[in-house]
Amino acid sequence: MTIKPWKILYSTHLRDNIRLDRCELPNGNILEGTVLEFSTWATVLALTKDQEVVLIRQYRHGAQKVIVELPGGAMDTEDESPLAAARRELQEETGYTSERIVQVGCVSPNPANHTNLIYSFLALEAEKVSGQHLDANEEIEVFLKPLEEVIAMAKNGELLQSMQVSTLFFTLAYLDRIS
Repeated sequence: MTIKPWKILYSTHLRDNIRLDRCELPNGNILEGTVLEFSTWATVLALTKDQEVVLIRQYRHGAQKVIVELPGGAMDTEDESPLAAARRELQEETGYTSERIVQVGCVSPNPANHTNLIYSFLALEAEKVSGQHLDANEEIEVFLKPLEEVIAMAKNGELLQSMQVSTLFFTLAYLDRIS
């Protein structure tokens, strides 16, 4: 069996980044699919010299709760690289930076209806160099936790954002902490 892409019969934008596609499946069935067109994202697991992870706490309206996350966000422009976005977001959201940031992974947030990718980065020997430079709609609390506690938080479901859990996984693989 050869799986084939769906044929897009027409597309219409409901909003700037929300597209509705009417598709014909290989078996002839017609399906309407919603596609979310987001820019590329970057997430950073920043480790200090003391092996503490730089974490943030902020309100997320979709979940309607304050959750713990790793710093990160979207690329500001098409010309910005994922690495540049990771550096910028880390410093803007937390005031931390690192001379040693490496890409450790890349995933699709949801290939069923998202067009973007999320790049995972590890920032080694991160240090605080400034205050936060938040956007007008951001309210972010910064705190540190030992890496072992962050692993426990992921196991206990305290890290709710799945793509950030994958960043933790990629980091642990990079650090040879899992096989």
